[in-house]
Amino acid sequence: MSICNAPLPPFAVESSERSGSIKNLPINLFGAVMGLAGLSLAWQSASEYVAYAQMIGAVIGGFAILVFIALVAGYLTKWVKYPAAVKAEFNHPISGNFFGTVTIALLLLSAVVGSASTLISQGLWMLGSLLTMILAAIVLSRLLSGNQESQYAVPAWLIPGVAALDIAVTGAHMPMAWAYEFNLFAMAVGSVIALVFFTRIFSRLVHEPVMAKGMTPSLMILIAPFEVGFLAYTNFFGSVDYFASVLFYFGLFLFGVLAFKVFRQAAPFSPAWWAISFPIAALSNAALKYADAKGGVIPEAIAYLILAFLTIALAVLTVKTLKILFNGKLLSN
Repeated sequence: MSICNAPLPPFAVESSERSGSIKNLPINLFGAVMGLAGLSLAWQSASEYVAYAQMIGAVIGGFAILVFIALVAGYLTKWVKYPAAVKAEFNHPISGNFFGTVTIALLLLSAVVGSASTLISQGLWMLGSLLTMILAAIVLSRLLSGNQESQYAVPAWLIPGVAALDIAVTGAHMPMAWAYEFNLFAMAVGSVIALVFFTRIFSRLVHEPVMAKGMTPSLMILIAPFEVGFLAYTNFFGSVDYFASVLFYFGLFLFGVLAFKVFRQAAPFSPAWWAISFPIAALSNAALKYADAKGGVIPEAIAYLILAFLTIALAVLTVKTLKILFNGKLLSN
């Protein structure tokens, strides 16, 4: 069961709708673009030590762009043909958060294309930043309306906050005069939202019944605020200090804990599995940056082991997704 389909409001489902319809394209599939773009950036970061890493990163980045274009075309078609379904998905307390994957994808792709076109990179970053802040405001306003059921306090809540942090991750070197203050503003918004939401989600996971098995992969999102926070902080301030190290190492520890829960009793494959991709991609980029700053055999070994794991994991997810796309299950009810 897909995260964003569990459960949707009754009016979101039409009994007459046939299987294999574009109406069933899940918004959480944009997480694939985030993971692939993050993997591209990780390989580019490894280019100093790994032969052909720059080329590998460029190929993966090109694939991420193609996937993004295909998903945008598909979801715009869904929006035109089934606006009620898109509205229901956006208003849903779980799936609505996954619209942040679209804005994060824009931000990460702005970094992917940075070496090829400065103009396109800046345009994508500005568009992604604007949409990210609008979405964060909408999500926060919705939650402050009250009467939110505790069962909906799931890791997907963190996506809008992580998206705000990604503004600083990808925009720290933007040349616009206003970029410095805007990046600082985004870090403030993203950090506090992530901190507050992480506390609430952690409390729900401890005190409430376990989430549905199909949502288990989303547990990996819990590491994202720490690793994306590390990247935002170090990109903005330009150094890996003790505070940054604490963020990195806690995220690494949390990854070790969650990996056993996510992979030991694996849920059946669905687009929800792409929820593991972007947090681990953030961890991979953070580990490479930490190893580059600190040096040493152990940090470097950790960084390249995570990069290898991420590469294999995304290759498997890509093959499995293409398989269910071509056999018709991806867009079935």
